[in-house]
Amino acid sequence: MKIPNYQVIQFDQWSNIFEKALELEINMDYLPSKHQVELSLNHKWLAKIFLPWDYLWTNNSFQKIDDFHLVLVAIKAGQAFTGYFHNHDLIDHKVFRAYMVRQKQGKSQIKHLKTKGKSRAGSRIRLAETERFFLEINERLNFYADQFPITRWGISCSKTLWPYFFDAELTPPFTSKQENLISIPFHYQQASFEELQKSYHSLIQFHLLLSEDGKRYFGEGLDGNDVELEDDNW
Repeated sequence: MKIPNYQVIQFDQWSNIFEKALELEINMDYLPSKHQVELSLNHKWLAKIFLPWDYLWTNNSFQKIDDFHLVLVAIKAGQAFTGYFHNHDLIDHKVFRAYMVRQKQGKSQIKHLKTKGKSRAGSRIRLAETERFFLEINERLNFYADQFPITRWGISCSKTLWPYFFDAELTPPFTSKQENLISIPFHYQQASFEELQKSYHSLIQFHLLLSEDGKRYFGEGLDGNDVELEDDNW
């Protein structure tokens, strides 16, 4: 599982890019919400690097997290999953489903209400399912927070669903602007144990995207790396 249009690089390749950026005094900006470093020169970006989630980035320094606790949550209309990892092991995962999609239009109840504003019997059932759906997700997330010292939270969720998630009757154990909440940079094909394992493996790798100018600065020695061009939709 790779990030679309990015290539996976090894630690020594990252080290070479980092050292060259320091040598050339190229700007380095860290984006906490993505756990990403952006290299730029003269207000133009050269490289974007997703950093391994089991490392800390502080003041242009890189440090491995010895005791790493990660929770991932992915949400779409009517389906979601959560997963708790301790270091490299998937300790717990749970799948959630709800009747939230109007069968004829294939549209979620949330989008239907935004466009039509109706509240018939079927709509009320779907709204009740929506409330239960987010309540159960947040119950699981709060359970993780109560039981384990979570280092980072990873989320994949459309901004359309954020109000229903963050403003649910039981809120998640983090806010939308919390520093250790990171957006998961890819989509899931299915809510399965295998997909979660693959996603963890991907999240603890370096992923690099170079601009055309960036290739001239940092492209040497990267030709053998794989590039993922397809965007999987879960």
